[in-house]
Amino acid sequence: MTQFRFRSDEPVADPAVTVDSFGEQTNASAVRLEPGDEARDLLPHLDRLKLIEVNFPAYTDGRGYTSARVLREAGYTGELRAVGDVLVDQLAYMRRCGFDSFAPERELNVADAEAAMARYAEVYQPTVDGRSPVWAKRHGIGQHG
Repeated sequence: MTQFRFRSDEPVADPAVTVDSFGEQTNASAVRLEPGDEARDLLPHLDRLKLIEVNFPAYTDGRGYTSARVLREAGYTGELRAVGDVLVDQLAYMRRCGFDSFAPERELNVADAEAAMARYAEVYQPTVDGRSPVWAKRHGIGQHG
């Protein structure tokens, strides 16, 4: 179940299929990336995808951050949902990589989650959420990605 969603469009009701099944199902609009899957395999199909779930089977597995960044930098505008072992401490970083919905396997405290996502107004790395890194602001340079 999605606990946090930062989009104004209708939630996708279609079940997410595996990346392997997605290639065989021309009507699928939702896919689930596992840590061993390659996000770049989805790039030719981004226009038909409404939802991409990225599974975090363990909070220590950071491959999903890379998948999110690859998809957003390639122009994916659909819902990007982090699922699985998602911790409150990860939310702000996941948002910066492009996740806009979260379905943690254990429900998170809403106040803690809101505080975590609002904690850092300034960032050091380029982000996909539109914020310029603090070093770029200091030198009068626009967003770099």
